[in-house]
Amino acid sequence: MKTGFPIARSGMTIGLLGGSFDPAHEGHAHITREALRRFNLDRVWWLLTPGNPLKTHGPAPMDQRLQMAQDIMPDPRVSITDLERHLGTRYTAQTLARLRALYPAVRFVWLMGADNLVQIHRWDDWKQIFGQVPIGILARPGSRMRARRSVAAQIFGRARMPAAEARLLAQSNAPAWCFVDMPMSDLSSSAIRAGGAWRVGKPPA
Repeated sequence: MKTGFPIARSGMTIGLLGGSFDPAHEGHAHITREALRRFNLDRVWWLLTPGNPLKTHGPAPMDQRLQMAQDIMPDPRVSITDLERHLGTRYTAQTLARLRALYPAVRFVWLMGADNLVQIHRWDDWKQIFGQVPIGILARPGSRMRARRSVAAQIFGRARMPAAEARLLAQSNAPAWCFVDMPMSDLSSSAIRAGGAWRVGKPPA
């Protein structure tokens, strides 16, 4: 199981996919593979958060979530990490600032589904996220139009790159973001939890 601080070579382009991963599922793996290809990334790091400030209930224990994530995404290009637990950060803007200081020779891209673009203006210091690293947005079921009309999309409209230039995103200076359409999976962690299998230690079907 990969935890702590991954090794990164100078000049690498690394996508960061954050979330509770409660539990990780094939939908997470799918958008990761798409991000690697479409944004021309060398690596993707999954950042399993100790807890999501926007959720009222805490996630399953970290070790359980890490193990499931590793089982779902056994790709050598993907590191499954509990970086935020080691950094002691709670919010994405804080995490990005710390990672950029720790890995100054790496170019990071923040990755998220279109559903998060809809609500990112509710995140702590969310404009600092756009100001620190390029952002890769991947389509999610039911979120395409709402994402394009979101508060963040309107405020940072001039920073949007066309999907045809997605492979240049990692080399672009922030603020820069790119929305890409892709074949979508309707799997969700909340649906898996509602099914009752996850919290009793059973993998999702």
